[in-house]
Amino acid sequence: MRNMQGVVAQNISFTEFKLNGFYALGEWRPLLFIPYFLMFLLSIVANCMLLYVIISNRALHSPMFVLIGLMTIVDLGGPVLFVPHMLLSFLFGWNGISLLGCLIQMLCIHYNESCQSTLLLCMALDRYFAICRPLFYHKHMEVSNFLKFIIVPLIRNGVLITTFIFLAGRLPYCATNVIDHCFCEHMALVQLACGDISINNLVGLLTAFLIPTVDFVFITISYVIIFISVLKSGKTHLKAMKTCVTHIIVMICTLSFALIAFLSYRIRNDFSPSSRVFLSTMYLLFPSCCNPIIYGLRTKEIRHHFLELIKRIKIMPL
Repeated sequence: MRNMQGVVAQNISFTEFKLNGFYALGEWRPLLFIPYFLMFLLSIVANCMLLYVIISNRALHSPMFVLIGLMTIVDLGGPVLFVPHMLLSFLFGWNGISLLGCLIQMLCIHYNESCQSTLLLCMALDRYFAICRPLFYHKHMEVSNFLKFIIVPLIRNGVLITTFIFLAGRLPYCATNVIDHCFCEHMALVQLACGDISINNLVGLLTAFLIPTVDFVFITISYVIIFISVLKSGKTHLKAMKTCVTHIIVMICTLSFALIAFLSYRIRNDFSPSSRVFLSTMYLLFPSCCNPIIYGLRTKEIRHHFLELIKRIKIMPL
């Protein structure tokens, strides 16, 4: 009889799932609504204000600020893709999601995050041409040439991410339909499969190597060349270096959370399930909250226009 039940279970593949992140907190779980809602609100307000400042001021329409604006759009997209559903889950227990919805959410989240890595690479190239090849800056960073730099990485991102999403969609999910996460993260879903997931692991590792790792290598090479150039030229490019430091801070914040969240599922560790979920949510939400603040405080031009915006808001009649 047990063998018959096992055969029946293997022939059943779940198409509906429950996102049950932080289940270990029990009755305290709804209290998570407060910190996550405040972080979500900060992310939306800060990124919208930064985007408005960049769009509304023609002086900020240079390639560097356009890239910051694109990063702001990416930072807006990440939390919007999962936080509202997560907040409803905390308050009302609305944690259901279909397999198709899960795969679509996974595709959007992972592609959004890959775009962030690609934009950090483009920012590094922008600073490289501005500091090391200033005579060729406008030639290389005009829209037509800029698209040449970004189109290949974007295609690479799409092909790799679509591949592991497609492979995840082909797996049979017959063990359980409870995903120990607050959103559809690749390994959190794939671990529920009752089939062989070695190919999924391999493609996931390959994607991690060919997107963030390769981007990080080129970013590091760019900044090493920039620092060497600045040291040789003395104080000539000191002002431009301040922008590099801003980009490096953002890069460290983003890649640190990404690396920890990625390794927590692939190497043996003592992280509890709730700790892994927390790291994954912070990987998406924390940079989105901090990036506009970092750019606003450390970039002189943005800070100036932002303060002008605050002054105009204060003098507006109620």
